[in-house]
Amino acid sequence: MPIFSRGYAARAANQPLSLFSFERRDLRDDDIEFDVLYCGVCHSDYHHVTGDWKTNYPCVPGHEIVGIVKNIGSKVTRFAIGDKVAVGCMVDSCRHCQPCLNQLQQYCEEGSTLTYNDTDRIDDRPMFGGYSDNMVVSEAFALRVPANLDLAAAAPLLCAGITTYSPLRHWNVGKGSKVGVVGLGGLGHMAIKFAHAMGAEVTLFTRSPGKEQDALKLGADHVVISTDKQQMSAIANTLDVIIDTVPYSHDLQGYLRTLGIDGHLVLVGLIDKIEPTIHSAPLVLGRRSIAGSLIGGIEETQEMLDFCGQHNIVSDIELIAIQDINQAFERMSRSDVKYRFVIDMSSLKKES
Repeated sequence: MPIFSRGYAARAANQPLSLFSFERRDLRDDDIEFDVLYCGVCHSDYHHVTGDWKTNYPCVPGHEIVGIVKNIGSKVTRFAIGDKVAVGCMVDSCRHCQPCLNQLQQYCEEGSTLTYNDTDRIDDRPMFGGYSDNMVVSEAFALRVPANLDLAAAAPLLCAGITTYSPLRHWNVGKGSKVGVVGLGGLGHMAIKFAHAMGAEVTLFTRSPGKEQDALKLGADHVVISTDKQQMSAIANTLDVIIDTVPYSHDLQGYLRTLGIDGHLVLVGLIDKIEPTIHSAPLVLGRRSIAGSLIGGIEETQEMLDFCGQHNIVSDIELIAIQDINQAFERMSRSDVKYRFVIDMSSLKKES
């Protein structure tokens, strides 16, 4: 029989989230049910709630989810009741295309099933996310949380973490690498932590003076004001990889010139269009590239969590009650958070 759930949902664009009761599917043989303890608040949640992106309402957001296993299906082998568990941005994929077979489910040729604002591949139920008291997911898309990590601060690793870890691993960042990070927010602060832990020399690019102390505490070695031509010229032709976390249109030309030969500028923010027009000279003359990267596959996401356990890496968070989510969205829209909101889902019990 279905599993009854409660959460916070948006019913229409630009409407505040409020209490919402719904049903999740009964356990399939390979499913786990878990109580949600914490859920991170992502910018993509904000875009879906406000209607900036195509949204199916009612929408229960949340794809940075950690909790404790409550029940398991008859064929589950990887998890037991009481285990710590995590779920990120996707909960299924076709499982048979070439990307899926290569553990790149995020690039599934049929489209991965998103944790929310999507439909179940089997029964066409609407998918509801982690701003709720429980979740049901196939064990194949569930992840283990290292025992030493604070669960609340680990929640944003499931999106902000893997979004920045994946390109650093793909472009072979390690000891001696020189890495640039554009933007110091939820994604940027994780990129700095990961690159530093991998042994790279890290440079933060920012338009805002006054972020130097924060950046250095996070693991940056240098801070460059991107609007200062002299500072930008001083690091021309030096970087191997730049992780650009800015989610809106901005000029990439200046960053390209800071890359050395075979350098890569990797976009992880979703930008409608790149302006102004990119001139090919910096690319051709330095064999540089502009690339993009999504999240990671399930195997790589587990690798990232294990890496965080080994290096004691979690996100810097502000813990909030679910009742404060609408104010959190408003604050997030003006970048008033260091660096990620996380919802304590025990606060949902206060709702009558």
